[in-house]
Amino acid sequence: MRARSTLVSVGEYLHTDYSPDCDYVDGVLEDRNVGEKDHGKAQLRLLVYFHERSQFWNVFVIQEQRVQISPTRYRVPDICVMLGPEPNEQIFTKPPFLCVEVLSPDDRMQRMQVKINDYLGFGVRFVWIVDPWKRKAWIHSSAGVEEVQDGLLRTKDPELIVPLVEVFGK
Repeated sequence: MRARSTLVSVGEYLHTDYSPDCDYVDGVLEDRNVGEKDHGKAQLRLLVYFHERSQFWNVFVIQEQRVQISPTRYRVPDICVMLGPEPNEQIFTKPPFLCVEVLSPDDRMQRMQVKINDYLGFGVRFVWIVDPWKRKAWIHSSAGVEEVQDGLLRTKDPELIVPLVEVFGK
């Protein structure tokens, strides 16, 4: 994952299709690591798990959704979970309840921590970091960070629980 060094205006970013989509941080395009099978499988399993429970949990779930963190920062989490019905906007300007980032082998925790700080500073209540290679996960919130030890990814108010076996398979 590397940043593209040429500065780009917000307008150009918003009116250009990138494949895959990229983060936009203060005029710099930041590539996202995607495209590897284990990453895709974990992302898909989480997405399906949330989608199958979306009516019961009263959530809207979507993958790779642009989220405007600030006027000059846009992030594209692997998965966003919003409480309530589907938002009526193409780019989210209100904080998701939960953002999930699935790690790729090339991801660096220093750079991931900047994303986590952006999400939490924006008002995202929970950020899950999932590592399909190490079969580990972490829950970040304003209360701090905890490694998942009991095999259950969780949120509070409302409580949403996803067993890691559903993410990683058996």
